[in-house]
Amino acid sequence: MSDQQIIEEIQKGNQTLFRLLVDKYQKMVFVTAIGFLHSKEDAEDLTQEIFVKVWSSLSSFKGDSEFSTWLYRIAVNSCINTVQKKQHNRFVELAEEWLQSIFHTESGEKDSQQLMEANETDAAIQKAIDSLPISQRTAFLLSVYDELSQREIARVMQRTEGAVEQLLQRAKTNLQKKLGSPVGK
Repeated sequence: MSDQQIIEEIQKGNQTLFRLLVDKYQKMVFVTAIGFLHSKEDAEDLTQEIFVKVWSSLSSFKGDSEFSTWLYRIAVNSCINTVQKKQHNRFVELAEEWLQSIFHTESGEKDSQQLMEANETDAAIQKAIDSLPISQRTAFLLSVYDELSQREIARVMQRTEGAVEQLLQRAKTNLQKKLGSPVGK
């Protein structure tokens, strides 16, 4: 059954088929969310919220685009809104994770110095990505985390492929400046 057929059946009243869409796209939405939020728990929560939004607005889906494109738009907009609303300090979260990882290491795992360096690198990368303008960040995350093509990103962001290519290039250039090394695929 195609996505369009599933949606038509859901719109006719067969609501149990919505589970098929969730099963098919849940990982995609989660990967998008974690790319923006950097927290598994927050990404899981937001993924659920996104599917609630999809469920409540499925009747407005007209099939003018692929369902996956429509879903990506909802997911990206939800992620952007969540990031803009968040007020808590990412440094505190990273410090807590770092402390837990130090106290829970087993022999054979990285020592505390290696863990600290890896966490510092991860934090610097996340901070650099988070500092990008929202359109560059969105294009970069969809490219790197979701592995979407420029054509797919253009559909999701409702831009031309050329504009997406420029956004990706600018994002990579900005990240290189912030991190001091080549970035991206």
